[in-house]
Amino acid sequence: MQTGIAEVGELAAHLAAAMRSVVEGKDDVVDLAVTVLLAGGHLLVEDVPGVGKTTLAKTLARAIGAPMSRIQFTPDLMPSDVTGVSIFDPEVREFRFRPGAVFANVVVCDEINRATPKAQSAVLECMEEAQVTVDGRTYALESPFFVVATQNPIEMEGTYPLPEAQRDRFMARVSMGYPGVEAEVAMLDHHSASAPLATLEPVTDPAAVTRAVEAAGRVHASEPIRRYIVALLQATRSSPDLRLGASPRAGLHLLRAARARAAMSGRAHVLPDDVQALAVPILDHRLLLSSQGRLSRNSTTEALRTLLGRVRP
Repeated sequence: MQTGIAEVGELAAHLAAAMRSVVEGKDDVVDLAVTVLLAGGHLLVEDVPGVGKTTLAKTLARAIGAPMSRIQFTPDLMPSDVTGVSIFDPEVREFRFRPGAVFANVVVCDEINRATPKAQSAVLECMEEAQVTVDGRTYALESPFFVVATQNPIEMEGTYPLPEAQRDRFMARVSMGYPGVEAEVAMLDHHSASAPLATLEPVTDPAAVTRAVEAAGRVHASEPIRRYIVALLQATRSSPDLRLGASPRAGLHLLRAARARAAMSGRAHVLPDDVQALAVPILDHRLLLSSQGRLSRNSTTEALRTLLGRVRP
């Protein structure tokens, strides 16, 4: 039985409400995380330590009642720690596959930029194709499969910055930021004596989330909407402030996320507002400033917002 648009909106509302009971004062971050989940994408969370990056992922996993694994990325992490390894079983005289940490519905890649590029690349096939290939054999990952990677942009010593190819695999990047005064006071009150995450009950299940992802993918996007997305991509590639524009994959991610946002709002069609609301978190981390952009003291976010003001639906 197919899930309808109304059911997608209801599921998203329940998920967001459950997450807000733990992640306080960050409604926009919660909404984006749910949007990326229902769009079938992956999320990169970049911020300073202690602002709830890992808690966000754990809360989402608990809310959908799904198995979660956490991989602490360190310089000595091996690709086989992520994907799994074939081990020889002397009793049956054959190799048995032992699944790695990536075999879960929600995978938290904590401080992903602290591992070597070889270990980082072990996540690439998983994110793009929802499968793992070890010793010539391919193993499918369970659905939904959602990767939340965190990185600390402050402590750069001993880190390996994510290459453009890997950043492009993430549908969106978000910064948690510090909570507001009232939210932080409420956090001290609610979290000091007990952990709200420990008492959080699932509000749905992985099968329902998979059906919601499929329903969101059926939301109608008209030709003008698709042309508007392409016009935004073309504008990033021709901007004098940018030396690397958005890829075709970025356009696909933006369309999928816009469909998910429309479904979460109870609509069966995408509006320009959906595209505009998601353009910065989905495109910004894929862009690089040109020399002119740096001389002008611009940021990629400022350059993108300027293009959003120029390119009309």
